[in-house]
Amino acid sequence: MLMRTDPFRELDRLAQQLMVPGTWSKPSAMPMDAYREGDEYVVAFDLPGVTADAIDIDVERNMLTVKAERRPVAKADDVQMELSERPLGIFSRQIVLADTLDTEHIQADYDAGVLTLRIPIAERAKPRKISIGVGSGKEIVG
Repeated sequence: MLMRTDPFRELDRLAQQLMVPGTWSKPSAMPMDAYREGDEYVVAFDLPGVTADAIDIDVERNMLTVKAERRPVAKADDVQMELSERPLGIFSRQIVLADTLDTEHIQADYDAGVLTLRIPIAERAKPRKISIGVGSGKEIVG
């Protein structure tokens, strides 16, 4: 149901994490899981430390784009930073969704630093039984 568009995405993600935090012009990637659960696809993004109002989700045709910004925490004047490993900046991920997904009914939930999107499988993509007409007008189900 999900299609990767860039075979070097993981290498780029690793390089971005080791270099500099994301900016609006070149955002960092965010880790995600994607799986099918019943009649819907579930995509979960790790966004710890990001507030819900700093997350932007867009769907255009079959391209899903998630952007988020982890902002610095306000500190008092007398605080001296000893170690800072948590990246700040812009995080983004684009996913090409299959035509068999219903992008009109995506549900989003954000809890404990995990953004979870639930994308229903379109009715036209679900398996169904086809009845067969017989010459005498009777139908049998095959």
